[in-house]
Amino acid sequence: MASNSETYWVFGYGSLIWNPGFAFIDAQLGVLHGAHRSLSIISHHYRGTPENPGLVFGLVRGGSCRGMVFEVEGKNWPQVLAYLQARELVTSVYREVARPVSLADGRRVSALTYMVDESHAQYTGPLSLDRQLAMVRAGVGIAGPNVDYVLNTARHLEQLGIRDRTLMALARALQADDYAA
Repeated sequence: MASNSETYWVFGYGSLIWNPGFAFIDAQLGVLHGAHRSLSIISHHYRGTPENPGLVFGLVRGGSCRGMVFEVEGKNWPQVLAYLQARELVTSVYREVARPVSLADGRRVSALTYMVDESHAQYTGPLSLDRQLAMVRAGVGIAGPNVDYVLNTARHLEQLGIRDRTLMALARALQADDYAA
């Protein structure tokens, strides 16, 4: 049970960056070592359907990932945790784990993180840019078009000064679609 005086941390690397959906008292850039952002999770719920699956981000072993780290008051933690579990554990493709994260202010905290279960059927492994483009272009789920999800994430990473070459190449190709239409 959470104590009112404690605080808890959540690491966001995809849509949590631009749509956390919960109350927090602080947010800052952070780095998680030992995993990297990867557009390698099949979505047939939020950003696709079983007939036209989309792709969403996951944290895959290896490398490092810059993202946003949110501090949550202890009194709000039970509600925040329940919200995150309902949002992130819909199909059990993610594992809920605590990982050390280095904050921009120099502190190191333990943050709740959603890592990919690489044995799950929805994990694609590495995909070519062409395959990612095809799936993202086709995917539309209950949260909207997959293209919007990818472009929102790319835009927010860029605004935060986070460089993700693979994502930026994908975003440029998706934005070129708008000009070609």
